[in-house]
Amino acid sequence: MEKRLVLLVSLLFCLARPTLADEPCQSPYLPKVTGQEDFVYVFTLGVEGMGDGSDKLVTVGANPSRPDYGKVVSSVSVGGRHEVHHGGFTDDRRELWMGGLDDSAIFVFDIATDPAQPKLVKTITTFTKDSGGVVGPHTFYAIPGRMLISGLSNAQDNGGKTALVEYSNQGKFVRTIWLPEAAPYGYDVRVSANLNRMLTSSFAGRANYMRKLPDLMGDAEAMKHFGNTMIVWDFHARKPLQTFAVPGAPLEIRWALAPQHYYAFSSSALTSKLWGIFRKDDGTFEALEIAPIGDPSKVPLPVDISLSTDDHFLFVDSFMDGTVRVFDVSQPRAPVVVLEQKIGSQVNMVSQSWDGRRVYFTSSLLSNWDKTGADDEQFLKAFKWDGKTLTPSFAIDFKAAKLGRPHQMNFGSIDFYRGRVAARPSAAGPEDVPRASEGG
Repeated sequence: MEKRLVLLVSLLFCLARPTLADEPCQSPYLPKVTGQEDFVYVFTLGVEGMGDGSDKLVTVGANPSRPDYGKVVSSVSVGGRHEVHHGGFTDDRRELWMGGLDDSAIFVFDIATDPAQPKLVKTITTFTKDSGGVVGPHTFYAIPGRMLISGLSNAQDNGGKTALVEYSNQGKFVRTIWLPEAAPYGYDVRVSANLNRMLTSSFAGRANYMRKLPDLMGDAEAMKHFGNTMIVWDFHARKPLQTFAVPGAPLEIRWALAPQHYYAFSSSALTSKLWGIFRKDDGTFEALEIAPIGDPSKVPLPVDISLSTDDHFLFVDSFMDGTVRVFDVSQPRAPVVVLEQKIGSQVNMVSQSWDGRRVYFTSSLLSNWDKTGADDEQFLKAFKWDGKTLTPSFAIDFKAAKLGRPHQMNFGSIDFYRGRVAARPSAAGPEDVPRASEGG
């Protein structure tokens, strides 16, 4: 009976995929969005002397049927430079939160009222005080009624010891969960709602990530202070269950989306390896090195990854060589590179569209880690993806536009927000009810 149920769920999942166009790599608790994205929201780092010099949220038209396609639609400055890095939607997609790695400020934008013109509606400046000393809010991950935020550092020594922090959607602090002493470093956090499992990865503290990269790489002692672990948690209990040794700063995490696929991927920045975290028959997990990324001896520095909604392709960006490598991961323990393409002199973030037909890239890593001179390209580039080739669609030079250094991207849809601007409920829903398709 159990096998029949699994087969039925798998069949329904496969039948649904052609019409399911969710943005991959997002929280499973976000409402489903289908169709063509209208906008790409890009977080940018301000540059002194460039425009107003402030970090900002830039909205770019992404729908070919609209007159603003491939153009900057709007931008909202947050005032000053905070090393804005990552962000994410609340579980109702009404607001987009983003955080500054330098001073730990959090900026909240209203997206729902006018998706073409986001508005800065709240700034949280008490993150470190609220959390009991956490510094560097990194991943913003929607859970029912709350925002789950991974930290990178702490106020005591600016080192790698850090925590997970939760706020309500209204911006009220809820709790802090410090990472265990055996694995104190943090970076990404991702949840498999079907399995009630959460994964966290590890990077470095503020003392490292705010240094200039050449100086950091030349400091043997500082290079010892990078994370080398990943943790499997009981999500509902927020309890660590297993800790894995994953050398070389494992960064982004992507869970597989199909309900019968019990695994996730990550990449280690300093050792340039692709890792798989696989559930075993007894319900525990194992972490395995499954492929090199480029030539690890040249330290291409893999940074961002994106898994397609059918769990077939994994896009892996490496910063130093400006290259994306597309792995066929249909056999997840034996990935095969099917495309290797240079995007620019440097590349960082990669995001796929909801239907998997478009892929977007941005260039900036950190203000003190980006390349200099002619190699300091700062761009948003859009490509069409047919499962074999990446074909350029449009590109925006953010330096020429005086918009700063573009980093993370999120998508927006006008149709989604029509009729959805009613007051937000005050209470969270049950944490074990994800949307139909789990984000990876």
